[in-house]
Amino acid sequence: MSKTPLYAVLVITISLVYTAVAVTVDWWENASLYQIYPRSWKDSDGNGIGDIKGITEKLDYLKEIGITASWLSPIFKSPMVDNGYDISNFTEIDPIFGTLDDFDAMVKKFKELDLKIILDFVPNHSSDECEWFQKSIHRENGYEDFYIWADGFEDPQNAGQKLPPSNWVSVFGGPMWTWNEKRQQFYLHQFLPQQPDFNFRNEIVREKMLDVLKFWLDRGVDGFRIDAVPYMFEKVNSDGTYPDEDPKNQIYTQNQNETVELLYDWRNFLESYQKQNGGDTRILLAEAYSPIAMLDRYFGNGTHFGAHIPFNFDLWYVTKASNARDVQRLVDGWMNVMWKKHQTANWLTGNHDMKRVIERVGQNKTNLVYFLLTGLPGVTVTYYGEEIGMSNVGSQNSSYQAGRAFARSPFQWNDDISAGFSSSNKTWLPVANNYKTVNVKNQLAAERSSLKVFKALQKLKQTPAFKAFKKQNGFSYKAVNDNVFQIIR
Repeated sequence: MSKTPLYAVLVITISLVYTAVAVTVDWWENASLYQIYPRSWKDSDGNGIGDIKGITEKLDYLKEIGITASWLSPIFKSPMVDNGYDISNFTEIDPIFGTLDDFDAMVKKFKELDLKIILDFVPNHSSDECEWFQKSIHRENGYEDFYIWADGFEDPQNAGQKLPPSNWVSVFGGPMWTWNEKRQQFYLHQFLPQQPDFNFRNEIVREKMLDVLKFWLDRGVDGFRIDAVPYMFEKVNSDGTYPDEDPKNQIYTQNQNETVELLYDWRNFLESYQKQNGGDTRILLAEAYSPIAMLDRYFGNGTHFGAHIPFNFDLWYVTKASNARDVQRLVDGWMNVMWKKHQTANWLTGNHDMKRVIERVGQNKTNLVYFLLTGLPGVTVTYYGEEIGMSNVGSQNSSYQAGRAFARSPFQWNDDISAGFSSSNKTWLPVANNYKTVNVKNQLAAERSSLKVFKALQKLKQTPAFKAFKKQNGFSYKAVNDNVFQIIR
C-alpha cells in the first residue's frame, strides 16, 4: 500500500429522501454485532476470570451503546488447551464460566433488553478429552469413523515405525497427523494435536452437530458464529490416500467444495427450525479467511443459501500507512460482490486473534475506522474494548504475544482495582497499564470521547438512510483524493 498517511478526514454526506416506501430490513441485515470474550468481560465472583454472571451483569452497557447482538467466544466444557476452542462437551457449560442455569438467566436478560445472542460454534474439531474421541479410539460401535483416521506408511529408514499419511502441516505448525498408540493409527488435526478433526463425511457426525445446534436454539440462541470454516474437509484420493501439498499453497486442506454444501445444510436447518418454532431469523456467521470468490460461494449459489454473514476481514489491512485510495481498493473488492449478488455486506474491526485497531492505525485514527464502518452498508462487528480504544497487552508485556493473548486483556470498566473487571488484584491476564485513563467510566463522563463517538454512530446507523443499501437508494462512495474517502447515504 501507499505510505501516504490516512488522515482522520472522512466526509459523510447523508441524503434523506422522503417517499411513501419505508426501508425495511431483517434484524441482522443492518446489525451492530459485538464480540464478547467471556474470560475478559466481567468477573462476578472475584477469581480473576470473567464468567456468565458477569456478562449478564453488564448487558445494559451493550444496550446503552447501541449494540444489536453479541456473540460469545466458547463457554463450553473444555480442558482449555486453546482457551475453550477445544471442546470436550458441546452441550455443557464449563464450570469456569458457570452453569446452564446461569446461561438461561443470561439469555433471559438478553431477551428483556431486546438484544440477540450468538454462540461460538466450533464444529471442525473437539478436544481429545471429548467422550466421542475416546470412543473413536476404542472403535466403539458408531464412533469408528467419527474422526479422521489413517494407517500411514512404513518408514523405510526405521523398521516398525510409521510415517504420516501425508505431508500436511497444521495451522499451528508441525504435522497435521498424530499417531495414537491405542488405536494404532494416525488421526488428523488441522490445529493442535489436542484438537482432533471430525469426519463430516460421516452422516452420524452431521446428525450429532445438528443436535448441538438444536440444543442451544431450544435455549433461546439467535444464531451461531462458525469457527474455522475453511478447514471442515480435506482432499481424499479415490484410493483413500491423502495427496501431499505445498505448505505455502494449501489446496487440499482448505476451502473444499463439500464445505460450501455443509454450510447450505446448516442454513436449511436453521430455516426449518424457524418455520417450526417461529420467532426471528436465526443466523450463521462464518469465520473464513478465504478469498472473496470463496466467500461469495459461502453466501449461496442462487438456489441454495449458506452463511448470512461470511466475515469480511479486508479492512484489517487498513494501517497507519494507508491512504484513501487504498481504502477504496479494499472496499471495492467486497462491494463488487455485494452489488452483483445483492448480499448483505459486513465489516469487522478485529477479534481475539488479531492486533487491536489502535495498534494498527494509531490512536488518533481509531475513530476514523468507526466512521468508515458505520458509513458503509450492512453489518458491523466490533471486538470488545475497541469502542474505548483499548490497546494490546503485548505492548506492555511481549511474552503474552506468543500465546495470542495480546488482544484479550480484561475489559476496562473504570479506574478501580483491576479496571473494574474483577474485585481481585490477580486476573487471568494482566490489565493494560493505561486503564486509569482509558475506561468506560471516564469516557461516559467526558464531553467528547471515543465511546461517545461510537454511541452516536450506532444511533445514526439505525436511521432509514443508513439502512438503505443499493445504489438506487442513494448510497455511493469514493476516494475524493489521497486523503478523503467520501461516503454518501
